[in-house]
Amino acid sequence: MMFVEQVQRIKSKLIKAKNADVKLKVFGSEEHKYALGYALNEKDILKFEKEYDLELPECYRTFLTNVGNGGIGFNASGAGPFYGIYPFGKMIEELIDKNTKEYLSQDCVWYPNMTDEYWDEITKNIDEEGISDEDFEIELGKIFSGILPLGSQGCSYIHGLVLNGEFKGRVVNLDLDRQKPKFTFENNFLDWYERWLDEVISGDLIVDTATWFGYSMGGKAEDLLETYFSVSEFNIKKDCLNALLKKAKLDTETLDVIEAEFKLRSGEIQEVLLQILTKFDYNKAHVHLIEYAKENLLQVFQFVFWYAKEKSSDWLGSIESNDGKINDEETFRFCTYLLKEMNIDYGEIITPFASNENENIRVSAYYSLGQLKNKSKYLETFIQGLNDKTDSVVHTALQALDGLEDKKLLRHYKSISERFPKEQNYILVNLNLRLKPFGLTNSTIKNIDVETYEFFTDKNKWYQFWK
Repeated sequence: MMFVEQVQRIKSKLIKAKNADVKLKVFGSEEHKYALGYALNEKDILKFEKEYDLELPECYRTFLTNVGNGGIGFNASGAGPFYGIYPFGKMIEELIDKNTKEYLSQDCVWYPNMTDEYWDEITKNIDEEGISDEDFEIELGKIFSGILPLGSQGCSYIHGLVLNGEFKGRVVNLDLDRQKPKFTFENNFLDWYERWLDEVISGDLIVDTATWFGYSMGGKAEDLLETYFSVSEFNIKKDCLNALLKKAKLDTETLDVIEAEFKLRSGEIQEVLLQILTKFDYNKAHVHLIEYAKENLLQVFQFVFWYAKEKSSDWLGSIESNDGKINDEETFRFCTYLLKEMNIDYGEIITPFASNENENIRVSAYYSLGQLKNKSKYLETFIQGLNDKTDSVVHTALQALDGLEDKKLLRHYKSISERFPKEQNYILVNLNLRLKPFGLTNSTIKNIDVETYEFFTDKNKWYQFWK
């Protein structure tokens, strides 16, 4: 039997992984709970191979016959990445609903680092308008030929095993909605599975969010750095750095190396190096973030929000001094995220953006103003939004006014009801929500004189009138 020593390591590490993740914090572990069913015998394997006219990769066969099969998780999946590994022979038709036997035995048409052009070429026919059901199934078979579904990653994402062709035995991440697949970095199923166990044991996967295991390079930090410095290929260097970024923690020595390399680099590589510094040592990164903000304010705002949002207040001065330079919606969006984290009245900073020529920036501005506790202070700005020329801004301004019941708004609500006689982009739905506290609807407000309504519903004015 091949892989004898590796099988023993995997069995041992499976126990260690379960002990390391006793609280089941690794994504998907609450489903499979590190359980595996009994291993299969050769007869089960041979029966399947004969039925589907193929020969399983030795790495996967070894796992099934010497480690285990299935478990207690989603679709009876056993211990494994994400929601685990499907029981052998189950979920076979997840990729190819019909003609499964025909296409499962064919060579896989994918390869690592496929170009977008190649992927578009092999998927172009399936997206043709008016394609028949029969032709659709044929095209589906061609696209997913030679791929065995291995397990669910959640939503439409799964991992699969290449059964035939040049890359037989490799694991690939794919999307049932036919986004371009991504091969994992390991040479075979057992290496991929053992890497998962290693990262559970090391704590890299014991985090509160999904880590997207297998989408980046594996290995210890020191090994990744060694590879980084030993190669000249840009993509491999970037893969090494992205793998470091996925780690749960990095030691001081590693971060010193990262900082030194940051000072020597530029472009995309420098960007990832700064991202690593921000995630693992904000104080070390801070001075570099300040300098980098002159070059790319968006990335600085993103890095701070993603990895050090508790330090958002450090960037108030930078936001105020750069408000005239924030002209794209993504930079403005992250600017608002940081401002919200500061727990301050940021209205004075946001209101100028309510007049920005970019519709999406105006939408974000009104959404952010609507989060303020003292939004009544910015009533005139909200009125400006209610009269905006675009539906999306009017819609957002109406939503943002939730809880603000000022009669000054009524004439503008009436104007909206006249501007939108029929429902459009959920504007009337939100208008009626704003009118409900006044006992009005988008229909009844058209029939009242707003000034008279304001007068007779204002107790102070009514008292003065009769006095």
